[in-house]
Amino acid sequence: MSVPSSEQVIADTRRWLERAVIGLNLCPFAKAVHAKGQVHFAVCPGPDFAGVMDALDAELDGLLALAPAVRDTTLLMLPEGFDDFLLFHELVREGERRIARRGLEGTVQLASFHPQFSFAQADENDVANCSNRSPYPTLHLLREASIDRAVAAFPDAEAIFGANVETLRRLGHAGWAALDVGRSA
Repeated sequence: MSVPSSEQVIADTRRWLERAVIGLNLCPFAKAVHAKGQVHFAVCPGPDFAGVMDALDAELDGLLALAPAVRDTTLLMLPEGFDDFLLFHELVREGERRIARRGLEGTVQLASFHPQFSFAQADENDVANCSNRSPYPTLHLLREASIDRAVAAFPDAEAIFGANVETLRRLGHAGWAALDVGRSA
C-alpha cells in the first residue's frame, strides 16, 4: 500500500473530525476549537520512533509558542509505520515519557487515536471502539488548561464515555461505515 500525501492524510483526518468526532458529538469540546480554527493538523511521514519523537518535540514547541486562541490543540498523524496497534501503544508511552522528561506534565496531555483501537477487555468488533478510531494513527496534543476549562463548563464530563457507547451502538457498524470516515485511498 502506498503512503498517501500529507494533504490527503489531513483531508481524511479533517473529515473524521467533522463527521464522527463533532458530527456524533463524541467530544463535546471539539466543535468550538475546530470552528475557531484552533486545531493544528500535522503529518509525520517517517515510519520510525526517533522521527516521530522529533516531530512530537517540534509540535509541542509549536503548540506552546502560540496562544491558545491561535492554536489550542494539535493532531499529529502518522500515515506510515504504526498500523500495528500494539507498536503504536508503545509509541504513545514513549511520547508520554518525552512530555514528562521535558517537564510538561500538567501543561500538555497526550491522547491517541488509531484505526484498530480497542478498549481493554472489549471485543475488537465492538462498535464502541470506534469512539477512538481514526483514519491514521494519531497523537493528540492538548493543553491541560484548556481541558480544565472545558470540563468545568461541561456539567458531567464523566458521562461522555457512556453517551459515546450508546451513540455508537445505536449507530451500529453500518452507520459508522456510512459516515465514510476512514482512509480515502
